[in-house]
Amino acid sequence: MEKPPIKRPYAMELAATLLSLVLIIALLYTLQGVLLPLMFSILIAISLYPVAVFLERLRFGKAFSALLAVILAIAILSGLVWFIVHQVIVIGRDGAEIQSKFLSIFDTIQRWLHDQFGLEPTEVMERVRGQANQILSNAASYVTAAFGSLGNLLAGTVLVPLFSFFLLYYRVFFREFFFRAFRTTPQEVVHNTLNKIYTVVQSYLLGLVTVMGIVAILNTGGLLIMGIQYAWFFGTLASLLMLLPYIGIAIGSILPALFALATKDNAWYAVGVIAWFQVVQFLEGNVITPNIVGSKVSINPLMAIISILLGGMLFGLAGLILALPLTATIKVLFDAIPSMNAFGFLIGEPEKYHLKRYSTKILLKRWNLRELIEARERKKHTSNNKKGEPPSAGQQDDSKID
Repeated sequence: MEKPPIKRPYAMELAATLLSLVLIIALLYTLQGVLLPLMFSILIAISLYPVAVFLERLRFGKAFSALLAVILAIAILSGLVWFIVHQVIVIGRDGAEIQSKFLSIFDTIQRWLHDQFGLEPTEVMERVRGQANQILSNAASYVTAAFGSLGNLLAGTVLVPLFSFFLLYYRVFFREFFFRAFRTTPQEVVHNTLNKIYTVVQSYLLGLVTVMGIVAILNTGGLLIMGIQYAWFFGTLASLLMLLPYIGIAIGSILPALFALATKDNAWYAVGVIAWFQVVQFLEGNVITPNIVGSKVSINPLMAIISILLGGMLFGLAGLILALPLTATIKVLFDAIPSMNAFGFLIGEPEKYHLKRYSTKILLKRWNLRELIEARERKKHTSNNKKGEPPSAGQQDDSKID
């Protein structure tokens, strides 16, 4: 006769879960030098999977198809980098003219500060010089950080294509690993969970690329109408910054606004640039992305912002980029694990009834609490009537609960 499983106190289970979470986060932070290239490689491999499958159908070998898919991705990314660097060099040729314009703007600001607050130009220059000296005093740490980032970049440039190739080439091998690792779980559940993770991440990535293309066209169109030079460069750069969710377009509007301020005779051009980019950001968040990505990547905005902040604290800039696809993957896993289902629900988007006026009443009915509350109210009402007491203010119809 089998012994019944020992039921531990909930507080003990919660403490064990939190301790495990802390240890996992500490492990992620410690191993980020390897884990970050690996996570980026997983995203790239998922994006390139349809390309590799298409090449395999053309009778190319599995290894050669994976290699061609990775080379294609390298070519596209190299083209984007060349375009940005080339445009920066072209803009730099006009650097002297732009610098003189900024100096005149700075003189105008000095005069305004003198007229409004009585600050002498020499005082303003002293404060600016003090900030410059402070920056120069920390130059060593900046150079060290830059070389460290360069080393990580070079390591990622080598590791990410290599990891992506092996993830594509050994993809069936890795799938069987999950079947072997979760033998106690029905294999159909493991198979469906892996497929759902692939669908969610691929929908996010392909949707992001499509949205970035549309946003680049909208940004560029607005800049062309306003007559801003290098409109394609600024529009494309702002769309690439969408890799930083919620803040990318806002950051991307600063450069063209400053450029308009330096090259145009009227400051309203800069205001127009910022206003147009905010309109594009509104359209992207409320019209473009919902219709392209749809409900396949269902993360509510609050949890998305929290995940972005946590990703930034944990992995820096890379964490900001990885936050949403990683959170979407975690949600799929939580939905597949019965004990974590509530947390998957918390990450997801609210249903329509959660946002209605009488949402509390609907919720109580769904969880069979409405009848219990009504029975309690009737019991209190009957008891008060027997005593001759009027109903209290709290004894109201449950239709007023919200």
